[in-house]
Amino acid sequence: MAQVGTQPERALIPHADGTLVPLPGTPDADLIPDLLAASDVLGTGWFGAVAAEAGPGRTVAVVGDGAVGLLAVLAARQLGAERVAAMSRHEPRRRLAAEFGATDIVTERGDEGVARLKELTGGLGAHSVVEAVGTEESMQQAIRSARPGGHVRFGGVNHDVALSGEELFFSQVHLHGGPAPVRRYLPELIDLIRQRKINPGKVFDLVVPLDEAAEAYRAMDERRAVKAMLTL
Repeated sequence: MAQVGTQPERALIPHADGTLVPLPGTPDADLIPDLLAASDVLGTGWFGAVAAEAGPGRTVAVVGDGAVGLLAVLAARQLGAERVAAMSRHEPRRRLAAEFGATDIVTERGDEGVARLKELTGGLGAHSVVEAVGTEESMQQAIRSARPGGHVRFGGVNHDVALSGEELFFSQVHLHGGPAPVRRYLPELIDLIRQRKINPGKVFDLVVPLDEAAEAYRAMDERRAVKAMLTL
């Protein structure tokens, strides 16, 4: 038995009375991937959209086409965003972004991606931007993609990111970072899944047995898979 939850056969869950959410009965088998997504990447993407102030009448840009970024697209549309631009260069992920509700696809990166987004928004930029990568380039792309007064949620775990204080000062955007409070949204997300209003489990495009977990990580690292699901 493991003391922390990763991919063991059994796990000891700290503070389970406050962190776990019981399901109302046994779910249908086809809902299992959706519920697994809710426990992590869906909640993270959902908070990304919430923290970026996605909502009715707003244009949302999502930087990053991993599971969190794709589910931020889904969340933004569920929250009523009028327009959602998914920044993605990978065809399978672009298709999934469109399934989740993306109205625009931006294949360019960096300053070219910013320029394309500005072109799509009449030179203004997005009201809301979700950053879901964690690199310096993705952070700069997210901040520069927001219009003055816009909101940027940076949810990717930062990897040696250094930003210009002067650029941040004059960008005139709101920045929101920190871990996502996934537990806060679980009851709502579980209800949406049980009602079959959302299907976040589509991000699991690779299923492997538990003893092949290393291969699952390799596939995700090499972008051969968006998200891997392990089975016993």
